[in-house]
Amino acid sequence: MNRLGEKSLRTLEYFTVLDLLAAQTVSARGREMALALRPVTDHEDAALYLRQTTDAKNMMVKNGSPTLGGIRDVTAALRRCEVGGALNMRELLGVASLLQAARLMQAYFAEQEEKTTLTPIYHRISGNRSLEESITTSIVSEEEMADGASPELSSIRREMRRIGGRVRETLGRMISGERAKYLQEAIITQRNGRFVVPVKAEHRGDVPGLVHDTSGSGATLFVEPAQVVEINNQLKVLEGREQQEIERILAELSLGVAQCAESIREDYEALCTFDFIFARAKLSFQLNACEPHLTEDYAVNLHRARHPLLDQKTAVPIDIAIGRDYDTLVITGPNTGGKTVSLKTLGLLCLMAQSGLHIPANETSEVCIFENVYADIGDEQSIEQSLSTFSSHMKTIVGIMEKCAKGDLVLFDELGAGTDPIEGAALAVSVIGYARQMGARVAATTHYSELKTFALTTDGVENASCEFDVGTLRPTYRLLTGIPGKSNAFAIAARLGLQPTILERAKEQISTENTRFEDVLAELEKERRQLEKYKAEAERLRAAAQSERDKAENLRDKTQDETDRILENARLKADRILKDARMAAETVFDELEDMKKQAQKKAADQNLAAAKTTLRGIITQTETELRGKAREKRTVDPNEVKNLKPGDEVQLLNVSGVTATVLKAPDADGNVQVQAGIMKMNVRVTEVRPLKKQKQEKKPSGRPAGGKGGVRELRVQAAPSEIDVRGLCAEEAILEVDQFISSALMSKLPTVRIIHGKGTGTLRAAIQSHLKRNKFCKTVRNGVFGEGEMGVTVVEFK
Repeated sequence: MNRLGEKSLRTLEYFTVLDLLAAQTVSARGREMALALRPVTDHEDAALYLRQTTDAKNMMVKNGSPTLGGIRDVTAALRRCEVGGALNMRELLGVASLLQAARLMQAYFAEQEEKTTLTPIYHRISGNRSLEESITTSIVSEEEMADGASPELSSIRREMRRIGGRVRETLGRMISGERAKYLQEAIITQRNGRFVVPVKAEHRGDVPGLVHDTSGSGATLFVEPAQVVEINNQLKVLEGREQQEIERILAELSLGVAQCAESIREDYEALCTFDFIFARAKLSFQLNACEPHLTEDYAVNLHRARHPLLDQKTAVPIDIAIGRDYDTLVITGPNTGGKTVSLKTLGLLCLMAQSGLHIPANETSEVCIFENVYADIGDEQSIEQSLSTFSSHMKTIVGIMEKCAKGDLVLFDELGAGTDPIEGAALAVSVIGYARQMGARVAATTHYSELKTFALTTDGVENASCEFDVGTLRPTYRLLTGIPGKSNAFAIAARLGLQPTILERAKEQISTENTRFEDVLAELEKERRQLEKYKAEAERLRAAAQSERDKAENLRDKTQDETDRILENARLKADRILKDARMAAETVFDELEDMKKQAQKKAADQNLAAAKTTLRGIITQTETELRGKAREKRTVDPNEVKNLKPGDEVQLLNVSGVTATVLKAPDADGNVQVQAGIMKMNVRVTEVRPLKKQKQEKKPSGRPAGGKGGVRELRVQAAPSEIDVRGLCAEEAILEVDQFISSALMSKLPTVRIIHGKGTGTLRAAIQSHLKRNKFCKTVRNGVFGEGEMGVTVVEFK
């Protein structure tokens, strides 16, 4: 990026945003990446970086923040071990910490099912649990090797503890015996790695041994008594062996690191990248930001945008657009009214989006990828270079004019200020015109009326103003596009108490055209405020209407829920009644079969006729009870039922799940005769619903060839040999099973299967307990291997 571009980034406070981003990182490398971030000019790159931020933010919402605190920079250690160098304990623990962070990140992503833009980075992480545990089990801290690092080290240290105990025991007897009077203190200490006792200088000859040190005053000698010299020598030899074994273990662990150096280096880079990406997501949460839509037409449309460095709770959101209906925006308004903040917000949010950062604006906001963003904002007066404010600004403007081109965004604050107003205004119009001619998008703030007029009379240039409340003498910081700012100098002066005669004399100094222009602006402002009142009232009425509509929908939903509950209760009662009827029918069927087998044909036929009469009575009674207790209030389109004809399939609305066949077309009274299984009945046309005609397979006749009458006349179709009741509660499942058993008995099936699943076993126990009380069931058992085992109950009939 050129010098002018870097200066614009600084002017727009881009680097301050990077400081906020860097504060969200946890690794040194991640912080470096954050501070080195710059806007990109490739559309695909910007879209990818924004999507990465969004994907990381979504993962944090779902899984929380990842654990990245263990990332250590191990690049120098890897280089050294790759050339045969041995790492120290601190460096090896750093490698283990990095490998642990990689393992935790793998576990974090293991819960992510769908692929995202972060998936390729995740696949770069390999981790090494074996090497990680080898290091952590061998090294206790940066200065201590674990006893269990090797059998040899464990043996050496065990021997060192034994010998050290002998030394302390020997010296302990000395400091508590007759020679204790020769000691300054009754303590055992160490000097140069050897156990000694503090002897008074005047009793040096009374304690034979080696002097290793003296006190500062010379009054105390630290003597190694002769009787422990040899033991201390043994201890010293063991310490040497210990150090050799530690160095051997470090070399062995370093070799393991060297063999995996490339994958560890890749883990480090991937984890640092994740640290950087998740820092962007954390910043998005901090700023209450979102991903904007990227456009390709050099157009920006920000909704409810806020400057990221302002207090997000008190900042006034603004709407600002440029690039479609107009390529230049001229912003006017009072000082400290928000013009400069609006300008900076436009430039900074574009830079953030091009850097992959979410912007503090509404999610419907649109930004584009500018080739360059140039800004001349703020007081550029330089004492060192002897430049006035105007000269300093003009120096920056000259640089911008030399470089601006199509695809650039140029921001001017108080363009043309600091010099003669007439010349400054003319210069400002000319500068804006040249930048537009070069194809750049331009936004400028000004106090000059000439620029307001320029915007009103030039295609592609739009006015905007920062609202000012004359009543309170305070700006509202709202940006109003399409309305030029009105000069409030006279109104403010009058409100502050300036004498009317002075104000009148001042107004006389203004030309008629300027006065008329200000009057037009005042009228526009008045109409705008009136329109805003109308808009607010319309919005209030719309919200009230929406609230009433929501209440009506809630009431309708509650009513529907209550209706559904009543109908469900009625259905359950109807199912119980139907169950009783079917059980009675099963008894009759058994009696019919017995009669057919035991009696002569003629007598059997007579008994069959009587039995059928009894059965029809039971069915008729059941039908009456069903209609009385389980009638559902449903509306049926008359056009659906008026064309019913014999053979059509219909659903009986009074009995849940039961279908029937039309026998006779509806009569003049609205009754239709139907048959459901063995039952023939007359029902109202409002109690049936036509079913869509489907292609039916040819079914065998229910009556056997050559047979007359008989119970086989009742079997309309073959019953299924299994039923699936998974997902039902025990009461619902038992009702379904009873209907299924009845159909199976009517079809003379020898065995059936009931699929209820394994689960907790509650449903299986309820079904089996119920079936064992059924007199038609011979055996009730769990399925065996190949039948479904504990998830299936097999029933064999008598």
